[in-house]
Amino acid sequence: MSSDASRADSFSGYEQDFYTLQSAFNKTVDSISSASNTDKRKNAIQSAERELGEVNELLVQMEREVMNAPSPSRIRLQARCRLLKSEGEKMKRDLRRASLSPMVNQDREDLLLTMDTEPDLDASTIDQRQRLLNGTDRLGESSRRLEGSHRLALETENIGVNILSTLKGQRETLLRTRDTLGEADSYIDKSSRTLKVMARRMATNKIIIGIIILVLVALIVLIVWSKLF
Repeated sequence: MSSDASRADSFSGYEQDFYTLQSAFNKTVDSISSASNTDKRKNAIQSAERELGEVNELLVQMEREVMNAPSPSRIRLQARCRLLKSEGEKMKRDLRRASLSPMVNQDREDLLLTMDTEPDLDASTIDQRQRLLNGTDRLGESSRRLEGSHRLALETENIGVNILSTLKGQRETLLRTRDTLGEADSYIDKSSRTLKVMARRMATNKIIIGIIILVLVALIVLIVWSKLF
């Protein structure tokens, strides 16, 4: 039991470190897009990559803790580890998106600027470019929704695993209670049989005592009769 608690405490410590690193990483990623020059942007990307490397090392440590954890807590820790690994994958995507976002945003701005500075473009070209912009916006929105759905699915899975773990614990408790009741029932049966044997012996002893008393009375009567007559 102490080993189980120790593993859970170690995992919780790694988990806390993970969220601390994730918070710092998110701030670094936000600074990439807002960097005022190329050097600052490059430094921000390198910092984010280092933080992401530390996150990956933490995930490796957590996987080891899960592998070495006792069976009762392993399922619960596996669910938490999967959720954190999903967060790690999201962090990778966020860094990749932030690294490319200045170029994407610049292309979008260039496209809008072209539409504003070239009023002579024919309607079909303008419509095509507008559809391209709309499609890009919809793609970004769909990507965000997909990430949200994926996160929700993992959280739901985590809740389900916790419920199953709780039910498993309750089932084991009920089985132990049933075994205890079975042993108690066995002891009661043995006690009942012992009491029945004792009752029969007591009845037998009473009969024997009664016979002895009758014999003694008969002897006394015979002795008195012989003296009188």
